Amino acid sequence: MSTGHHEASWRLPESDPYAHVDLDHYVRLARIAERGTFDSLFLADGPHLWGSIAQRPAGALEPLTLLTALATATEHIGLIATASTSYNSPYNLARKFASLDIISGGRAGWNIVTTAGAEAARNFGLDAEPAHAERYARAAEFLDVALKLWDSWEDDAIVADKAAGVWGDDAKIHPPRHQGTYFSVEGALNVPRSPQGYPLLVQAGSSEDGKAFAARYAEAVITAQQTLRDAQAFYGDLKSRTAQAGRDPEHIKVLPGIVPVIGATEAEARAAEQLLEDHIVYDHGVSRLESLLQLPSGTLELDAQLPADLPPESAIEGAKSRYTLIVELARRERLTVRQLIGRLGGGRGHLTFAGTPEQVADQIETWFTQGAADGFNIMPAVLPSGLETFVEHVVPILRTRGLLRTAYGPRQTLRERYGLPRPANQHTAALV
Repeated sequence: MSTGHHEASWRLPESDPYAHVDLDHYVRLARIAERGTFDSLFLADGPHLWGSIAQRPAGALEPLTLLTALATATEHIGLIATASTSYNSPYNLARKFASLDIISGGRAGWNIVTTAGAEAARNFGLDAEPAHAERYARAAEFLDVALKLWDSWEDDAIVADKAAGVWGDDAKIHPPRHQGTYFSVEGALNVPRSPQGYPLLVQAGSSEDGKAFAARYAEAVITAQQTLRDAQAFYGDLKSRTAQAGRDPEHIKVLPGIVPVIGATEAEARAAEQLLEDHIVYDHGVSRLESLLQLPSGTLELDAQLPADLPPESAIEGAKSRYTLIVELARRERLTVRQLIGRLGGGRGHLTFAGTPEQVADQIETWFTQGAADGFNIMPAVLPSGLETFVEHVVPILRTRGLLRTAYGPRQTLRERYGLPRPANQHTAALV
């Protein structure tokens, strides 16, 4: 998120308002994360201009393009790009991810999203966003086609026999010849099978449709959870669904987001958090919250609580799980709209936490050891300083406690880093 996950981070004196289009900025972040021996870095994305450009640095470099550049500037860290199944075609996207996986030596990951919101739909010739269930049905077929494409070359299809004049074995090319509800894809991919076979498959939806999709396909799930109890419930539910889908629950990693604001003392951390909150422009926050809650403009009052008659989640066709999380947070803590905007300003529903390095490490250890997480999506409120502070002060504590590696060791693919097997080619497996 360029200058940081807090919406007001760009207003701090240390921040560069142009960082969102500065390759050197992202290279620096990737290298700091490698210094902290992170597994991967993750870029969110959406195919539309998000909100008002008055609010914060707007727009973003296309993530697959950016991660290809970062692949040449890093050695170990995984590279996860967000891409939509609603507004892409399987052939082009499968080719791009295979290319990134080859260029990076097996470090590519795909955060699979169905993309909520009418703004994106109108950018692709639609009058309104497709219904929630339809977006997930399309996503399932999209994934099925992508898997066929990544398997359209067997691993040993390239012969490279110079003496015989034979470069490859046509018998080991398998065109998908797919005819489905949403897609018709005839030919094989024009890129060989990549080092990982498939990129790491990541998913970020927590609705019922999202969890069903994750249980079937996902190998890592990025989720927003506000309490340990909610996180434990989500973790247990998703692991159970994965087992019911016939998969090993250890082959899906649950990664809650956490937005740490770190200070040498708790008071220092609270002051840093307050400084960010003081820089929020509340008019922007009200407009964004009304849009998310699907309320008419002018409905919300800053110093009142949310209206009692909000629509149920079942009536929402956008980001269902995030809608429910935000409404439940506001109701549970009896927050005014102003207070709710302050809470959402840092993480948009992800857990925000201000404290010392030891307190941040305690929070991570508690969630990890008590069945709420396999790992974490660290979302510093301010970048790059928040990431540097985490790496310099929290990472050593996690290492001392045996919760994080001290070095990468031999080069591994992203799948290997996540403890996941390389998928067998479906055509080769069928012969065994």
